[in-house]
Amino acid sequence: MAHTQKTVHEIVERQRAFFRTGTTLDVDFRIEQLKKLKQAVIDHRDLLESALYEDLNKSRTEAYLCDLGPVIVEINEILKGIRKWARPERHFSGLMCFPSTSTTVYKMPYGVSLIISPFNFPILLTLGVLAASISGGNTAVLKTSSKSAASTKALKKLIADTFPEDYVTVIDGGHDVADMCLLERFDKIFYTGSPAVAKHVLEEAAKNLTPVALELGGETGNWCIVRKDANLRDAARKIAFFKLCNAGQICININQIAVAEEVTEPFLAELKKEFIRQIGEKAENNPDYPRLITEKVYEKCEFLTQQYRDRVIFGGTGNREAVKFSPTVLYPVGIDEEIVQHELFCPLLPVVPYRDKEVESLLSVISEREHPLSMYVYTSDKRWAKRVMRTLQFGGGCVNEVCIHMMVKGVPFNGTGHSGMGAYHGEWGFREFTHPQTVLFGKTHLNLPLREHPYSGKAGEQKRTLLKWFER
Repeated sequence: MAHTQKTVHEIVERQRAFFRTGTTLDVDFRIEQLKKLKQAVIDHRDLLESALYEDLNKSRTEAYLCDLGPVIVEINEILKGIRKWARPERHFSGLMCFPSTSTTVYKMPYGVSLIISPFNFPILLTLGVLAASISGGNTAVLKTSSKSAASTKALKKLIADTFPEDYVTVIDGGHDVADMCLLERFDKIFYTGSPAVAKHVLEEAAKNLTPVALELGGETGNWCIVRKDANLRDAARKIAFFKLCNAGQICININQIAVAEEVTEPFLAELKKEFIRQIGEKAENNPDYPRLITEKVYEKCEFLTQQYRDRVIFGGTGNREAVKFSPTVLYPVGIDEEIVQHELFCPLLPVVPYRDKEVESLLSVISEREHPLSMYVYTSDKRWAKRVMRTLQFGGGCVNEVCIHMMVKGVPFNGTGHSGMGAYHGEWGFREFTHPQTVLFGKTHLNLPLREHPYSGKAGEQKRTLLKWFER
């Protein structure tokens, strides 16, 4: 069905009417819907995996590792904790509020949520966010990516088979349909994508003062630093794995590596070995290697590779018919070159050499640029690593590891500034989709005239004395 502004408006209004019935306020109802969602993922597993293969050439194993499995893990974590998270908080009102003694914080859903998901992990970044929205007690309109058409079709079937349209529904279409959604008054928007589009989302949301969560890739890309004291073989193995995953089309992937000059040659030798060991010399000919989402992305890889042809030390080849481009290492690349000042979102990997003794200057440059979504450092100096990780601003990261920080239960995931706002996963997702509503329960007796006029004279002085005492 081709959507119009009228059909989108009708969907939103039906969801708003359903939300106002109060059905979603019941935690038991939310738990039941989360269980339905989990079972739906299991029941539609073959359909979802086939769609991911058609869109991105993801093997069944990679599809389950990166898309389906994490959704089930996310739902399981929510089911385990939701009763505790949703429980109203009781607080002592304090002496300043006497004779009131009781204040309650209710965790209230926003209402009708809009979830705009991307193409790179079309199942995880749709259903994972949906699980958070459901946990908070909201209804949801899912605007999925037109680039991953097979996954959108599969999601439409899964959602239609599982939920009524006035509770959860999928709206497909291109940017024009996304703009139709943004013209509607939603109560919460969660967008995953690029900083450029995020600015447009915020601009439209501001017209209705709609709260927004953004999960972005970071405008100047995610850094990985390899110190001279790092375990080079271990670093190369993990970096190669991560760059091969989804052909580099991952918001938290490594955009560029800064490698200490003292170990650049041995590190690059290890990196080449790992690419070959894991995928072969011609990744684009390996049936398990994911494809790029569009020919336009392939052409970008080809164009940048041609620009750096004299600095391609590994890869640099592709299969246009299969829309696959090999992991391509570019070396040496200066820290101020344009290619390391924007997110690549592809299998190209620039390597920036630096002197290890000048690592603080490197960190200074990184800190001056837009905040990345992820940060990775490889070193045996744990004290230095801890200092870096607690002083630089970024979404999240790892020391001597890649990407798996986002798989840890009980911790938040997202960026800051140009890499995002808000946070989700587990309880943090519940918080993102709820508003803490504070209610004080007053008394009808023993009310003192402390806050009432007169404020001057002897009575005023007595009140000032009591107020100062209550401040303790």
